[in-house]
Amino acid sequence: MQKLFLDYTPENRIILDGEQARHIAKSLRMRVGDMLTVTDGKGSDFGCQIDEIGKNTVTLTVCYKQASDSEPSCKVTIYQGVPKGSKLEDIIQKCTELGAVRIVPTLTKRCVSRPDEKGARRKNERYRKIALEAAQQSGRGIVPEISEQMALKEAVQNDESELKILFYEGGGERLKSLVRSDVQSVSVYIGPEGGFDEAEVELLRENGAQVATLGRRILRTQTAPVAALSAIMLLTDNMN
Repeated sequence: MQKLFLDYTPENRIILDGEQARHIAKSLRMRVGDMLTVTDGKGSDFGCQIDEIGKNTVTLTVCYKQASDSEPSCKVTIYQGVPKGSKLEDIIQKCTELGAVRIVPTLTKRCVSRPDEKGARRKNERYRKIALEAAQQSGRGIVPEISEQMALKEAVQNDESELKILFYEGGGERLKSLVRSDVQSVSVYIGPEGGFDEAEVELLRENGAQVATLGRRILRTQTAPVAALSAIMLLTDNMN
């Protein structure tokens, strides 16, 4: 069932306008009487019936409310070394589909892309739109938080996840030896195109990160977070 996100918790009736109304009427070609799901972005889904399709608005009646069953039990945050070009857009889209709750563009020593504050803010607006669209398409119960970019040191020192994992081409532990099925929160650290330097690896270790490997092959920066997140979802029983 088609899902849309609201920035409030609905009651009995919902009036959609703007892009959401156009999406329902023009893109999806839905009709009066059709059902769709809206979510408040806090883990609750609302089954709704279309009552009226006007020129600029769509009116819905809330038929039932239920907890979203699409959110994983393990909350995964991706700290992604800022890559070049549009790679971060693909990372955000795929990690949203796979169940990440937060994605943090992270500045490391080997990051080539270093947008200024204004440029970073503009990009972040686009990143949030991509996350919203991916969350709607994949039926998520929340839209992942897309944080403002931050330095690696700030990121790890403020990281309160139960388990911190650094993926490093220099080798490390096998994931299944680190990730328990009942772990509640995991942080994943992925380097940019050039990877992490040794000082950054030591910084992460000093702040409690475990070094892990994704196998004998070296993955691209846009491939690694998708592979890591998929493996973590499998090991925590969130892909069954």
